[in-house]
Amino acid sequence: MRVAGRDVLATLARWTGNLALAEDAVQDASVRALLTWPRDGIPDTPVAWLRTTARRCAVDQIRREAARGPKELLATGPAVDVVLAEADPGPEVVEDDLLRLVFTCCHPSLGPGTRVALALRTLCGLGTEEVARALLVSEPAMAKRLTRARQKIRLAGIPYRVPSEDDLPERWDTVLATTYLMFNEGYAATAGPELTRPALVAEALRLARLLRRLRPGDPGATGLLALILLQDSRRAARTDADGAAVLLADQDRSRWDRAAIAEAVPLVGEGLRLSPAHPDPYVVQAAIAACHALAPSWADTDWTAIESWYEVLLRVDDGPVVRLNHAVAVAEARGPQAGLALVDAIEGLGDYPLWHASRAALLRRLDRPEEAAAADDEARRLPLNAVQRDLLDR
Repeated sequence: MRVAGRDVLATLARWTGNLALAEDAVQDASVRALLTWPRDGIPDTPVAWLRTTARRCAVDQIRREAARGPKELLATGPAVDVVLAEADPGPEVVEDDLLRLVFTCCHPSLGPGTRVALALRTLCGLGTEEVARALLVSEPAMAKRLTRARQKIRLAGIPYRVPSEDDLPERWDTVLATTYLMFNEGYAATAGPELTRPALVAEALRLARLLRRLRPGDPGATGLLALILLQDSRRAARTDADGAAVLLADQDRSRWDRAAIAEAVPLVGEGLRLSPAHPDPYVVQAAIAACHALAPSWADTDWTAIESWYEVLLRVDDGPVVRLNHAVAVAEARGPQAGLALVDAIEGLGDYPLWHASRAALLRRLDRPEEAAAADDEARRLPLNAVQRDLLDR
């Protein structure tokens, strides 16, 4: 329902030219589906049903708005015509609609953080609380940010379209960041009973392919596609038969998707050729993922190379989470004491559960069990999905 609703939203936003109206209509249609499908059965074409119902909900709302007085119309914006007779769009049209929606959410008149937040909320269907956690801000602040963004799109008349080639650069970085965060939420869910959200991963991969097709010579799009393919190639080995998380060191590498790895590795090389003087951050991350993907076992992993790649990443995209990952690589290359010193020097991750979990793992390797247990307790009190919490308990 989440993914179908996103596709319906993208198409309805094109039909109406009004993102807020489209969101309300899709929400109404989803509620009707939850009420009627258990009683009448799931329709043969659920997405077409949602699309038609959402369109009718939009028309009903437009008619209600048209009946209001002039002052109310001024406050809510003009009504929009919707052509109910339009044929159901095909997959290519829906893909184009998705791109239009991405670029609408990433309009330069919105602040960078607001663009990413709006895209995660709109494109991924994440709740406000989930978006807040993904961007490390409070839920009330995120709710206000999203409300202001929707109002600005409506009042400023931001167009619902893919920008021209001249206008692409000012939105491109945010579009790539949004796709990356969409993948991250799918790869390691911030909450819920499952470790992953495969539908979000699939959508991030689809969007990454679309973006690379849009700008085939862009190193960021190339690197991002490679990164998603490489990280997702481990999906089948990341949990056991009971759904419990399996650490990278213990994964059965014969279950990794070799076709995805074979597609991704040449993309890493291409991305490096496209950004020789200043490597793109996504390309560097993909290079790190390739080191893991090409290692026959955990013991055979080239940690010195991974540490070096993280040092490159720190130069082009420094940040606390990158520093944490670098520290983990240092711990493998030069020992847990060196890694722990770097972890303890990182600021700004007190509310990030994986920082505490990483400290706990390193403290345990240094035979400091009481401190490790305390760090695990700190991680447990912060938001985790159920599989990650179970891993800490084990």
